[in-house]
Amino acid sequence: MTGNTRPGGRTARTRAAVAEALQAELLEVGYAGTTMERIAQRAGVAKTTLYRRWGSVGQLVADLFAGTAAAQIPPPDTGTLEGDLRELGRASIALLSAPPLRAVFDVVVREAVHDPAVREVLTGFFATRIALAATLVERAVERGEAPAGTDAAEVIRLVGAPYYARAYITGEPLDPAIADRTARILALAVREGLLVG
Repeated sequence: MTGNTRPGGRTARTRAAVAEALQAELLEVGYAGTTMERIAQRAGVAKTTLYRRWGSVGQLVADLFAGTAAAQIPPPDTGTLEGDLRELGRASIALLSAPPLRAVFDVVVREAVHDPAVREVLTGFFATRIALAATLVERAVERGEAPAGTDAAEVIRLVGAPYYARAYITGEPLDPAIADRTARILALAVREGLLVG
């Protein structure tokens, strides 16, 4: 959201109503059918308020996404690298399979191709997720499961690559088995030192 806003009070209520209306519109009519007018009517706010604070549907979606991105998936701690990678992948697939979040995510990915501001939001989202999840690999190094110098960020990128490829490139269904298979392969690659440096 642009401008100075207070975290509580009327601003927070307006923001929550607009976010709920936006998600409902995206699910009901898709991005192409979502307009500031429809969002304003559904949220019960003035259209001018939306334009003043966000300027466009694309910026509104990016702002909503940035807000939901703050709720990170906590890094699992199963006691093994493979178990942690499997649980991280399964949790991510579950989130990406939830219709309201997927509707917003789809728009952000599409808009990021053309809008540098939205690209920045998406890049920041992934940077934060990768940095948080990298602790899984750091713990594996401490336990002796992974060699020192393992590129933790690259391991986490590789966890997500198969399901994001299915979601946004091949269109194949997202199945938790993807997370299980990826975790086995990655844990083996890490143990063999293939991701050092």
